[in-house]
Amino acid sequence: MLRALRNWREQRAVQRHAIPDGLWQLTLLRYPFLAKRSEDDLAELRRLSSLFLSTKEFHGVDGFEVTDEVAVAVAAQACLPVLRLGLAWYDGFVGIVMHEGEVVAQRTYQDEDGVVHEYDEELAGEAMEGGPLMLSWNAIAVSDDATQFSADAVFNVVIHEFAHVIDMRDGLADGVPPLDVDERERWIAVIDAEWENFCQRIDAGQQTLIDPYGGEAVEEFFAVAAEAFFVAPTAMRSEEPAMYDLLAGFFRQDPAA
Repeated sequence: MLRALRNWREQRAVQRHAIPDGLWQLTLLRYPFLAKRSEDDLAELRRLSSLFLSTKEFHGVDGFEVTDEVAVAVAAQACLPVLRLGLAWYDGFVGIVMHEGEVVAQRTYQDEDGVVHEYDEELAGEAMEGGPLMLSWNAIAVSDDATQFSADAVFNVVIHEFAHVIDMRDGLADGVPPLDVDERERWIAVIDAEWENFCQRIDAGQQTLIDPYGGEAVEEFFAVAAEAFFVAPTAMRSEEPAMYDLLAGFFRQDPAA
């Protein structure tokens, strides 16, 4: 009875927030890595995107208008990582704050001598435990820059920030999503080794498909690796096979196939 009621509610939500055919096709055109998925994957992605839109609240800042185009672009990319996991992974927050451009955030840190330093950091997005999640539309809108990969690195801010949401589901931003004990131990062994190797490559000045920003911390490595996994899976599998297999097992997807 409860399952039937839940299915009925989901069906009603999908109907109320149905994505028009034209807008869906436009989204796939702008983000080709989505369009490469199978018909079954795209049907489920479209359904999840409608459910996502029914449960999240978008807020535009400083006059930025969150149009249907904006909301669907975010929803479709956000739902890709949880295509096989389900939207429950995003239950921990509701609000999505949209800026037109990057946001300058004031940061502080304390050095080894106890001196506190202040600096400004430009952000294209930021995920916080419990929300809200912040995104810059300018970092999402231009597909040639925001979602494709060049000789340098992949960049996709939506997948990046929602990977952080998945990572923080257990309350910790540590590059390790919630897993059973045995799976967690295996995950840590693989990602720590891959991260150390990645940092060595960055220090040696090598070009990488995964954004060098991943060298900042293992949790950032997880997020940028997720970007490459979904946006450029074939290249990712070739360059980082161990990390690709780790992510494929967790996300229950094999996009390179």
